[in-house]
Amino acid sequence: MSSQVRLKLLPSIKCMFDEPIQVKVAGLRPRQVVNMRAKLTDDKGVVFNSSATYRADGSGEVDLKRDPSLGGSNVGVEPMGLLCSMRPHTMHKIYLKTNAINPQVVKFSVHEEEGRLLAEMMNERLLMRDGVTRVPVNEGNIRGVLFTPPGKGPFPAVLDLPTSVSEARPSLLANKGFVVLSVAVYNKKGDNITETHLDHFEEAMNFLKQQPKVGSKGVGIMSRCKGSNIGLALAAFVPGVEAIVCMNACNANVVTPLYYKKRQILSSILFDESKFIPTESGAIIIKDALEDPLAEKNKGSLIPIERAKSHFLFAVVGDDLNWDSEAYMDEMVVRLKHHGKENFETVFYPGAGHMLEPPYAPHCPSSFNAGVGKRVLWGGEPKAHIAAEIHLWKKIQDFFKTHLSCDAAQTKAKL
Repeated sequence: MSSQVRLKLLPSIKCMFDEPIQVKVAGLRPRQVVNMRAKLTDDKGVVFNSSATYRADGSGEVDLKRDPSLGGSNVGVEPMGLLCSMRPHTMHKIYLKTNAINPQVVKFSVHEEEGRLLAEMMNERLLMRDGVTRVPVNEGNIRGVLFTPPGKGPFPAVLDLPTSVSEARPSLLANKGFVVLSVAVYNKKGDNITETHLDHFEEAMNFLKQQPKVGSKGVGIMSRCKGSNIGLALAAFVPGVEAIVCMNACNANVVTPLYYKKRQILSSILFDESKFIPTESGAIIIKDALEDPLAEKNKGSLIPIERAKSHFLFAVVGDDLNWDSEAYMDEMVVRLKHHGKENFETVFYPGAGHMLEPPYAPHCPSSFNAGVGKRVLWGGEPKAHIAAEIHLWKKIQDFFKTHLSCDAAQTKAKL
C-alpha cells in the first residue's frame, strides 16, 4: 500500500446500515485514475463486490459525493454506488442478513489502474442500535424474531412479513422506535407448501400485541410480494390491523389457497409455465405468466380489501419483472374508491424493480423465487432503484408513525 494515499469513510468507519457514508480518497497524484472497490460476505457466505473507475482532481482527491464514476459497476455521480451496485460472485443470489446482531463489514479499497493496492478500510454497518434487543420466537405456530427498542415505551407494533427469512428490514425499523416481529412466509419448513393458514399469522399478531412495551391498539404490517398476500388478507379478515405497507403486491391470492378457521377463504391464481421467458443468464421472466385475477374463474382469489379498516400504503415500481404490480395497485385503488374508501395512499417508482429493500443493500436483479421454484429476473435500473429505496424507507417510517396510534395506558395495563 502507498503510505501517502488515505481512504476516508465519513463521518465514521461505523454507521447504521441504512445511513449513507461519504467515501473520499486523498494523497493521489493530480488527475490520477484509480479503481475503487467494495467487497462483503453476507450471512449465507455469498461474496458480493463492485468496482468503479475515478479520476482525482487537481489536488489528488476523489470524493464519491462529487466525482462521477467513469465506468465499472456504476456510472456517474452516485455517493453510495459502490455499495448498492455490488453483485454476487455466484449468479442469481440475493443479499441476506439472517442475524442482525452482527454488523455487515464492507471492505473499501483503492487501486492503481494496474491493480496495485494503494489503501483500504473497513466499514462496519450496524443493524441494531445500542439497547435494541433481538429475541428468537418459537411459540405455537410462530417462527420468527422479535426486535424491541430500548426505553420504556410505549411503542407501536409492526408485523414484518418477508417472503423468506431476513432480519435487515425488521431490525432497522426497530431502531426507529417500533416493536417489530418478523415472521417469514417461507421458512425452513416451507418446502412443498400446498396451503397457507391465516390463523398462524393472526397468532403472531396477537403475540406481538401482548408484548409489554407495545402501546398501539392494533398493529402495522410491512410486506412485499407474497407477504402482501398475507398482509392484505389479515387486514380484510382479522380485526386489529391499523396500517399496512404493501410493496409490489398482487390484488389476488397467489400460488396456494388461503385458509382461516379451518375453511378456505381464498382460492389462488397460478403461474402458467408455458409463458415463462428464458434468458441467457439462466433466470426466467415470469411477469406475464400469472393468471388474470379479474377473470371470472379467479374471482374467488381476489382479496376483499374493501372490508378492511386499515390505512394502506401501496408502493409499486415501473420495472417489476415478477408481475404487473402497477396494474394490481390500480385495480385495488379503483375498488376502494368504489366503496367510498379514502384510507390509502400510493407511491410509484418508474425505474425501480420488484425487490425493494431498506437502503443501502446490494440491489438484487435476480434470484430464486420460492413461489415458482425457479430463478427469476426481478427488474430495476440500479440508479433509479437506489433512489426508490431511499425515498420509500423514509415514507414507510412516516406512514407508520402517522397511522399507528399509541396508548401509554395500554402498556401499563400489561405490566
